[in-house]
Amino acid sequence: GLVPLLWFALRRGMKYGVFAGFVYGLIHAFLPGSYIIHPVQGLLDYPLAFAALGLAGAVKKIPIVGIAVGIIGRFLCSFAAGIVFFTSFSIDGIIGSAVYNGIYLVPEFIITAIVIYILLKRKLLNIYM
Repeated sequence: GLVPLLWFALRRGMKYGVFAGFVYGLIHAFLPGSYIIHPVQGLLDYPLAFAALGLAGAVKKIPIVGIAVGIIGRFLCSFAAGIVFFTSFSIDGIIGSAVYNGIYLVPEFIITAIVIYILLKRKLLNIYM
C-alpha cells in the first residue's frame, strides 16, 4: 500500500515526500512485474507517479486532504501515460485510462485514508514533529 510513502510526505513535507516517492518509483520500475513499453511511459507510471504522492506533504495540516492530493497526483501521471501509450486519443481511450487507473486508486485512497486516520486517532502515528 501507499501508507508508508504518504505518511512520510505528511510528516516530512512535500520536498522530502516527492524525493522519497521518486526513489521508490525508480526502484519499483525495475522490479519484476513492472510493465514499461517506452521510457516516457515508464517515467510517468513509476518515478513521477510515485513522486506525485509526495504532494501530500503540501497539505500536511489536513492529512485526509493531503492523501487525496497525493493520490490525485499519482492518478494524473498514470492517466497521462495510459492515454499516450496504451490508448488512442479517442474518447474511449480517455475513459478507458480513467477507469483503469480509478479502479485501483479510488480503493487505495479509501483504505489509506482510513488506516492513517485510525493510526492518528489512536496516537500510533505522529505526523507533527
